[in-house]
Amino acid sequence: MMFSLEGKTALVTGASGGIGSSIAYALAKQGARLALSGSNGDKLRAFREQLIADVGGDHVEITCDLSNAEQVEELIPATIETLGTMDILVNNAGITRDNLAMRMKDEEWDQVIRINLEASFRLMRAAARPMMKARGGRIVSITSVVGHTGNPGQMNYVAAKAGLTGMTKSLAQELASRNITVNCVAPGFIRTAMTDALDDKQKDAINGRIPMARMGEGEEVAAAVTYLASDEAAYVTGQTLHVNGGMAMMG
Repeated sequence: MMFSLEGKTALVTGASGGIGSSIAYALAKQGARLALSGSNGDKLRAFREQLIADVGGDHVEITCDLSNAEQVEELIPATIETLGTMDILVNNAGITRDNLAMRMKDEEWDQVIRINLEASFRLMRAAARPMMKARGGRIVSITSVVGHTGNPGQMNYVAAKAGLTGMTKSLAQELASRNITVNCVAPGFIRTAMTDALDDKQKDAINGRIPMARMGEGEEVAAAVTYLASDEAAYVTGQTLHVNGGMAMMG
């Protein structure tokens, strides 16, 4: 089977969210055993039970507040302790605190940088050692089209996503000789509970900016993650795979 993840273990942050849950399902369907992480323990537990009921497997949940540095530092060791190994890290969790630059409060900047960028750095740093020891691994971070194009009202979010892209390129160079790849998937507008709340006029305006004239599905982002996590992507590192329906065509 192409893109098989049989016998692999993966940690997915923000696992019970819209895109996170799609990623978890895709990896589990390919045979990976998952550690599902998120900040809401009840939501996480319910999602894990649903995943096992739908796909099978022996998955675990680990509650973690990514704004808490101590909890972040414990996440990788807890994953390895529970699963035995950690072959794949998916940095998916993220928050937005949108505001125009002149009105953006320090805490709106700090919260987004701490969760979207700093927590990802801490997890990548912690994952590097066991992966180097195992002489293999996959790190995939979910960035965003706006990290490449910019977006008004999102200086904090864009800075974090662009920073994540840069960190990925640096770490990819550090770990390449150990058979560890480090890549990004940059979604465009993806249909989630958040976009479902928009009215038709807002949806039409968004779709008008996308050559494919529709928003993407979580499964389409998850397919890109699955590819990058697989053995077939062994020679792909330091790259960003754009999943945006042609909205921004990157050279």
